[in-house]
Amino acid sequence: MLALTRRKGEALIINNNVEIDILEIRGDQVKIGISAPKEVPIYRKEVYLQIQNENKQSTNTDGMAALKKLF
Repeated sequence: MLALTRRKGEALIINNNVEIDILEIRGDQVKIGISAPKEVPIYRKEVYLQIQNENKQSTNTDGMAALKKLF
């Protein structure tokens, strides 16, 4: 992990096409803005983990057995 210090109004560039701007700092919260190409998915981590979990559940062995019966 790379840990950086940024102030309001400063930014980071990732992979030449993703820019993360520090918009506001209020107490223990930081508001960021992300500029990236439309094809780059951006999720909050808790949402991403939920999506991953649901994908794993949808591909369980019972579901696969049911699909195999169809063919």
